[in-house]
Amino acid sequence: MPKRYPAEVRDRAVAMVMDRLSEYPSIYAACKALAPKLDVGKESLRRWVLQAQVDADQKEGSTTDEQDELKRLRAENRDLKEANEILKAASIFFARELDPRRR
Repeated sequence: MPKRYPAEVRDRAVAMVMDRLSEYPSIYAACKALAPKLDVGKESLRRWVLQAQVDADQKEGSTTDEQDELKRLRAENRDLKEANEILKAASIFFARELDPRRR
């Protein structure tokens, strides 16, 4: 199970990398150097930085808000499909019970 970092830790780590980004040739190099000092995984830190850049319109991609909305809509869609299957099963059950040919 992956570790969950508090939002404050994430925000501070991203801010530190963004402040020092000019000192390194790439985002990966900055994350690789700073991750052990921050006690976070280098790939986690790299993804946080990339997402922060997308959220700040510095890079192309879907923002955190868009991802949250998509996640919510997918869960809602899954729930609605499940409810629809239950209603279909119930209608089949009651249709059989009310069928006059079964008597």
